[in-house]
Amino acid sequence: MNLVTLLPFIVLIGAMFLMTRSAKKKQQQAAQMRDQMTPGTGIRTIGGMYATVKEIGEDTVTLEVAPGVHAIYAKMAVAAVLEDAEYNRIVHGAENPADHDTPVVPDDISSLTKDETEPKLDLGKKDAPEGEQPKDGKSDGEAGAK
Repeated sequence: MNLVTLLPFIVLIGAMFLMTRSAKKKQQQAAQMRDQMTPGTGIRTIGGMYATVKEIGEDTVTLEVAPGVHAIYAKMAVAAVLEDAEYNRIVHGAENPADHDTPVVPDDISSLTKDETEPKLDLGKKDAPEGEQPKDGKSDGEAGAK
């Protein structure tokens, strides 16, 4: 066998190696993120539910989904561990100080309208003065009128 016949197999094996390597990196990052959980940390589950960690077991985590309501989830169900500021902004609606730099939109339309001093552009059809005929002698309703 020569090298040309083995080349497709070598490329295929190399691609498979790279794909499994990136998947393994993602799994390690997810495990590291789950290790950052401590009681009181805000999290988001893979189902999109936001909760607070109450207790951490070996394979499970107890979450407080509402005040006084606890549920037991698998650690693998945790999609993201959130920072306190982000969790409070999402769950409690606490305002972010950076949001105060955004412009305030008025609740009336007066600031959105233009000055009336600007001349208005009239795109309507202008009628010819009375008694004056078009150059070709035809008026608008006649056959052959433009």
